Amino acid sequence: MPDLAAREAPAPQVSPDNPCPFLRALVAGNHVGGHVVPLPELTRTIDRTTGKTGLPALIAGVQIFLVAQIANGLGPFSQLRSLIKGAILDELRNGPLDKHGAGSRILDQHAVVHEDEITRLATFGKDYKSPDGSVERGLSASDIKAFMAANFQRAKDEHSRFYAIRRCYYPLLMLGEWPVLLDIMGKGEGRDRYLSVAEVRTLFVERRFPDRIVALLNR
Repeated sequence: MPDLAAREAPAPQVSPDNPCPFLRALVAGNHVGGHVVPLPELTRTIDRTTGKTGLPALIAGVQIFLVAQIANGLGPFSQLRSLIKGAILDELRNGPLDKHGAGSRILDQHAVVHEDEITRLATFGKDYKSPDGSVERGLSASDIKAFMAANFQRAKDEHSRFYAIRRCYYPLLMLGEWPVLLDIMGKGEGRDRYLSVAEVRTLFVERRFPDRIVALLNR
């Protein structure tokens, strides 16, 4: 269980050099610090948000750990520093996981949220019936796949020479972003599982998770 005193302390400031909306919400909610976070702590925290137990939780934890380990650099020094000290969350921009314009562009390099990109995201989805009976806009796994492909194509069209050598690398990075959000924050099951656009907007703009995710973090 997370330390109660730590949760009640003032949340650290979210750095613009932390470009990951999920990590930004973790920092803003005071679930992790905003600077150096030991890899085991970061792994356990993110793993709790999945709600998984047993072997699935163990597999998810290993995947999270490996991604966190390379977040600040692929070189031997960076790897050793990450293993010994942890991930430096306010130094992630321009790191190995930065997609340099091939992502959604909802959050720019100055950490400014672009509402028009959230509107664009919604155009890839459809209306779903949420568990409470209301209807909301969301994206299924196939919708997200189409969205990511369009993002990559947009970046490639703008910088064809630059992206020619990255056509395999960046799509792999994308698999660790929106599909993971769908897995963690999605509603419904199977093919009917969808990622709520309204909750995505809250994540980016307010740096806040849905209450059901917060409950998992605080257990």
